[in-house]
Amino acid sequence: MTPARDHRAAGQEPGDGPLERVISRRMLTFFVIGDVLGAGIYALVGEVGAKTGGAIWAAFLLALLLALFTAFAYAELVTKYPKAAGAALYVNRAFGRPFFTFMVAFAVVASGLASAATIARAFSGDYLSAFVTLPVALVGIAFILAISLINLRGIRGSMRFNFILTTIEVAGLLLVVVIGAAALGDGLGDPGRALQFREGSSVMIALLSGAGLAFFALLGFEDSVNLAEETRRPRVDFPWALFGGLMVAGVIYLFVTVIASMVVPTGVLASSDGPLLEVTSTGPLAVPDRVFSAIALFALANGALINMIMASRLLYGMAGEGIVPQAFGRIHPSRRTPWVAIAFTAAVTVVLLLTGEIGELADTTVLLLLIVFASVNASVLVLRKETVTQPHFRSPTVMPVIGMVVSVAVMTTKDAQTFARAGVLLLIGGLLWKISR
Repeated sequence: MTPARDHRAAGQEPGDGPLERVISRRMLTFFVIGDVLGAGIYALVGEVGAKTGGAIWAAFLLALLLALFTAFAYAELVTKYPKAAGAALYVNRAFGRPFFTFMVAFAVVASGLASAATIARAFSGDYLSAFVTLPVALVGIAFILAISLINLRGIRGSMRFNFILTTIEVAGLLLVVVIGAAALGDGLGDPGRALQFREGSSVMIALLSGAGLAFFALLGFEDSVNLAEETRRPRVDFPWALFGGLMVAGVIYLFVTVIASMVVPTGVLASSDGPLLEVTSTGPLAVPDRVFSAIALFALANGALINMIMASRLLYGMAGEGIVPQAFGRIHPSRRTPWVAIAFTAAVTVVLLLTGEIGELADTTVLLLLIVFASVNASVLVLRKETVTQPHFRSPTVMPVIGMVVSVAVMTTKDAQTFARAGVLLLIGGLLWKISR
């Protein structure tokens, strides 16, 4: 089909905003794939196995289904309101409560930065140790600063970098599948292990427990809505990118987790900071640890970059809505990037990096986003009464309802320590709100 020349007919938004509209559908889809793939699959496969048993794939499949319900809500809202503020904008329009809006926005920012800190710690673990052993804090700080400089350089360069890293990480996961399949063909491993659940636990409890952590690996699709003002045709391209990116990532996850579970004993996966290295070092097609470690490091860098882009654009969008100080809306004169927001998010991520471990930060990320997801699903239903003149995606009403129920259900899989950590972060947000007011 020949694209329409009239930008309005094609879903193109006018380029009169301060941010540059350069993101195409392909770039946006790769952004979603690159954000979903990464730390979750490269670092947490073993930990999911510890909760679920050998049927790791089942936990990832359940997590994918849970994520899809909320993806419907985001697809409707971002095409209805194509602005950079994302969840904060939706909640603000739906409920009109400034404090509630601020807390939701703060939860999104905190979750993105907690995720970036999680990735920074994973970057400093077994994958990096294949090359050099350095203090985790030192590596993590240098890593966050490097990612922030790429973010500052400009969205066009950041998206190109994302495209390259996404291609590398997808190739790495396909390499895991090929090496693992060759090992199974050589008589290694135990295919029956992929159907085993954790001993001493019911199947449902094992599945929910594993899915609650595997959900971290599916997070990222929601980050893309904060690029609405930099996307050429947000109303047309976002549904394709959200659902297409999630499905591609989900299928890759299923292949990788089935293979990993069959090839490597669950206990071995659970005890490793670099669980996929256990797969790629097995069988007739095994590769040196450094080869796959390099791929994994690129994948982790990609995940951190996308989280930092999301958090900085969200702060920028909130500044435009008057929710946070206007300083966060300052744009670099030549790079056209929100430099104050980028600097702030880098500083907060470094603090989180220095005060939490991988598992703690990952669980905190999930819990914070589940709170946000429940709010976004509720916003879809409330905003049905508000009509817009432009055509937009409309999800079946049952989807946001199920999305709310699912979000609350997955919250119950988190322990008291995770609730306490998330509570402290939200309390800090409340104090910042009071100070700013």
